[in-house]
Amino acid sequence: MRYARSVLSTAALAALTVGTTAALTAPASAAPNTTPQKVCGSAYKTVNSVPVGTLGTVYLTYNAANGKNCVATIRNNPGTAVEMSAWVGVPETDEYDDDYGRFTSYAGPTYVYGKGHCVDWGGHINNHYVHVSGSNCGALKEHRVTFTR
Repeated sequence: MRYARSVLSTAALAALTVGTTAALTAPASAAPNTTPQKVCGSAYKTVNSVPVGTLGTVYLTYNAANGKNCVATIRNNPGTAVEMSAWVGVPETDEYDDDYGRFTSYAGPTYVYGKGHCVDWGGHINNHYVHVSGSNCGALKEHRVTFTR
């Protein structure tokens, strides 16, 4: 009986160690089928978006409770890590945030306080880039640029 309990304890500890190691080594952006709200937070509502070619979408979200904008770039098909970015800025206040790197599913979240201000935002996946300036300013017309390098 004592031997059986020892074997079960060892097996349980091994399983826990493997599970913990897997959880700690998985990249933060490995979640497939994610949404801007999963990346930025449930209080953030999508207010604008731009496709990044056929690879994914850059989302601009806004939280009315705290006045912050958040940007996330989300791939359509998560997989091997590729170069990605998400960024957002408020030219009027010089506030800027970005997230650049190699990600499997999404880049971001990036946050700025944007209440009452126009925002510039964008992102990229591989060599496909999106840049939106003068966005979400009421009656002003935003300017969108998409390009491939």
